[in-house]
Amino acid sequence: MQYLLDLAKTDYFIIGMLLFILMLFIIYIINSIQLLKLKKKYNNFMIKLGEGENIENTLKQYMEEVDKVNKENIEIKNYCKQLEKNITKCIQRIGLIRYSAFKDTGSDLSFTLALLNEENTGIVLNGIYSREMSNIYSKPVEKGISTYTLSEEEKAAIEKAMNNK
Repeated sequence: MQYLLDLAKTDYFIIGMLLFILMLFIIYIINSIQLLKLKKKYNNFMIKLGEGENIENTLKQYMEEVDKVNKENIEIKNYCKQLEKNITKCIQRIGLIRYSAFKDTGSDLSFTLALLNEENTGIVLNGIYSREMSNIYSKPVEKGISTYTLSEEEKAAIEKAMNNK
């Protein structure tokens, strides 16, 4: 141990340490120069690859656009889910029956029209035509059934609508 302490106090040791530090400094400078050359080559490569523009900036722009499109897709999916919920309430099934309400009228000028949604809820319209007048009656329908008494034609129109998918 004493030998090492004596060696550290000599001029040769100090000169050796200075040379070692100088050599490390030279290696640092060489590495810095190589790093600068590598950065320059990288930037030139990116500019050539990007056809005159820096590809790194172009990639960043594309990534921002992809994020924007992803957000828009999420909004569109949510909107479509809402539409799917609402469409069950829209008229989707129609049943039309034409008939002759009175024997003295020609052709089938009277009609019954059932307008139902996916849950078979809606209305049934009954248009009765006679030579003196024409009337239209409406009855609510809920799940294929009405709280009002239905004629045979109205029942047939509702049945036709429920089977019309």
